[in-house]
Amino acid sequence: MDDASRDTQDAIPGTTDAVRGAAAGTAPVPLSVLDLVTVGSGSTATRALETSVALARLAERRGYHRHWVAEHHSMPGVASSSPAVILAHLAAHTERIRLGSGGVMLPNHAPLVIAEQFGTLEALAPGRVDLGLGRAPGTDGATAAALRRTDRLNEGADDFPQQLAELTRFLDDDFPDGHPYARIHAVPGPVQGPTGRPPVWLLGSSGFSARLAGVLGLPFAFAHHFSAQNTIPALDLYRESFRPSAVLDAPYALIGVAALASDEEREARRQVLSGALSMVRLRTGRPGLVPTPEEAEAYQYSSMEQEFVNTWLANIVHGTPDAVREGLNDLQKRTGADELMITANAHGGEARLRSYELIADAYGLPAV
Repeated sequence: MDDASRDTQDAIPGTTDAVRGAAAGTAPVPLSVLDLVTVGSGSTATRALETSVALARLAERRGYHRHWVAEHHSMPGVASSSPAVILAHLAAHTERIRLGSGGVMLPNHAPLVIAEQFGTLEALAPGRVDLGLGRAPGTDGATAAALRRTDRLNEGADDFPQQLAELTRFLDDDFPDGHPYARIHAVPGPVQGPTGRPPVWLLGSSGFSARLAGVLGLPFAFAHHFSAQNTIPALDLYRESFRPSAVLDAPYALIGVAALASDEEREARRQVLSGALSMVRLRTGRPGLVPTPEEAEAYQYSSMEQEFVNTWLANIVHGTPDAVREGLNDLQKRTGADELMITANAHGGEARLRSYELIADAYGLPAV
């Protein structure tokens, strides 16, 4: 472990209560929400954000543990380019559920800016904010260059451990004497008096962040929903690398899971096909709004596109509520995940909201 990594490990305080959730109903582990703030064809970003508020309220009412939003850029089908702004809005419309980033892409931002944003969120919603960090750009190379004002994109990813250490120092306001930033304070923050601060999570879709999270004793979130083949190797690496820290005494890993439940199996298939066509277009350089189920059914897929769709759909747990419950239970057993964070990619907000309600019913989650 390099000096920057040691710096980070030494600097991160916290409690396991801020990280670990409790399973509700008959769910084997805590269930949470990953919200991409999807914008469907014929809809608007305003309506997508209204759906996010409705979803956060539903998740809080039904006993989901946390609600995260993810940073994406230059993608017409999502409206989540500014997680901190969205989280502030969600905090104003909820009372208990944990809110966080899944994640903020650290190389896109100055660490001080993130510390200020999430210090503000912690002040707005004390004790219920998570700071999930990723090292990918959350977009294509050209957009990443526009965000970072440089075309040296690998440099940002390679510097991730050092950026993380710097961010942690700003969050804790504990740069050592003589450091160039020793007199700089992220506010809101500790310089203003005793305060909590968001627990830091590392996110990943491969082994790099898995190992780093383990070495630093941080909680880890893996993007199973788009990197299923790497899930078990990454979780194994995280657990093997794990060293107890002030944050955790044992590994804690959640996985992002694409899942959609509907009252009828055929309707669930129609809804997830919309998301699959959206991904086909994104992967072939034609990003757009999420198509309607009718558009996805009528689309003429090439043989290569159809192969992609079949693979994509195989990793989405979808169907009736009972089928989705069984699929999620099986996935949790296979991976040993400590938490399942469900993302429901569909064209319309109603289908997404209905899916989370049905999954909650299937597990007997409370209906407050």
